[in-house]
Amino acid sequence: QVQLTESGGDLVQSGGSLNLSCTASQVPNSVIVMTWFRQAPGKDREFVALLRWSDGDPAYADSVKGRFTISRDSAKNTMYLVMKNLKPEDTANYYCGTGKAALVLTHESQYVYSWGQGTLVAVSS
Repeated sequence: QVQLTESGGDLVQSGGSLNLSCTASQVPNSVIVMTWFRQAPGKDREFVALLRWSDGDPAYADSVKGRFTISRDSAKNTMYLVMKNLKPEDTANYYCGTGKAALVLTHESQYVYSWGQGTLVAVSS
């Protein structure tokens, strides 16, 4: 089973930036997609971004498009999320995951089969 470890969460002011990392214990050939979701208190977990591990092709939620950038370093088994122009509504626990191909079309958490423990991003106004 793939073990995922997120890091980089912090408290920042509105308009600030943060860089999140997600390191996998291994990335077997069966891993199609890696993704970031987030969950704010009292809300459902929501899709943020994903990339296809084979070629890094990204996709973003409309709410973060133009502000967040997802990327990966295959040699380090690590995925990144660069977050700029952060807003208070970005406050949440951010989780990375490995997902099935269906995640590319649906952006639904049911197609994520491994999750990290999460890292907290808090944006003050």
